[in-house]
Amino acid sequence: MTTAGNIRLNTGASIPPVGYGCWQTARADIAAAARAGYRAFDTATFYANEQAVGQGIRDAGLNPEDVFLTTKVWRGDMGYAQTLKAFETSRRLLDADVIDLYLIHWPQPDSRLITETWRAMEKLLERGTVRSIGVSNFEAADLDLLAQHSDVTPAVNQIELNPLRQRKSLVAENTARGIVTTAWSPLGQGGPVLHNKTLLHLAEDHDVSVAQIVLRWMLQKQIVTIPRSTNPARIVENLDLDGFALAPPEIELIDALSV
Repeated sequence: MTTAGNIRLNTGASIPPVGYGCWQTARADIAAAARAGYRAFDTATFYANEQAVGQGIRDAGLNPEDVFLTTKVWRGDMGYAQTLKAFETSRRLLDADVIDLYLIHWPQPDSRLITETWRAMEKLLERGTVRSIGVSNFEAADLDLLAQHSDVTPAVNQIELNPLRQRKSLVAENTARGIVTTAWSPLGQGGPVLHNKTLLHLAEDHDVSVAQIVLRWMLQKQIVTIPRSTNPARIVENLDLDGFALAPPEIELIDALSV
């Protein structure tokens, strides 16, 4: 199981390179993932399952402090006071004293909402109730807005990213700013990614699944991934990435699938 090689964040904390995406998952799924060896769990207020995440982790015999917990503030909770209140609700539901990573789930047209939310998150960081703060679905212009109003750079920018939608310019922008990229929906929600001929050939060559090829590619590119599955076998498979490696020409083949 892939449990080593954590990626260092700009706060000094480190994040496991493969986490479990909790969108549309239940308590039993969380417990299965924890038992399979996942030590990072990515949820959000919007997912309405923060309590199930905390319970599932405990069902597997772990405590919240044994894993890396990420959650996100939703659009309707943005603003300074609202964010502080939403965070306390998330912390209570997760049954965790400290949240490892707290994200703005989506940027908003009202720039004031973004900057006031970020100011609240800085306060949480200062208090020590979060270890790192970051953003999700931010473009370069949104990152510019934060940089104009704060000296605290997001630790993470979580974006939709898969081999057919690689977001190369945004990943480069993140890297240049010292921001770690996390890929949500790294398998493209099935469909074209899992049936791509190049990826199928690579999977056959290595005797692994296409999902494992995709996740190994991201692992080698230092992109954090949070695959989601409710299938027990796939939950295990998505973390089983240590038995093979992609050669540079193979990585280049995947890189060429998207601009």
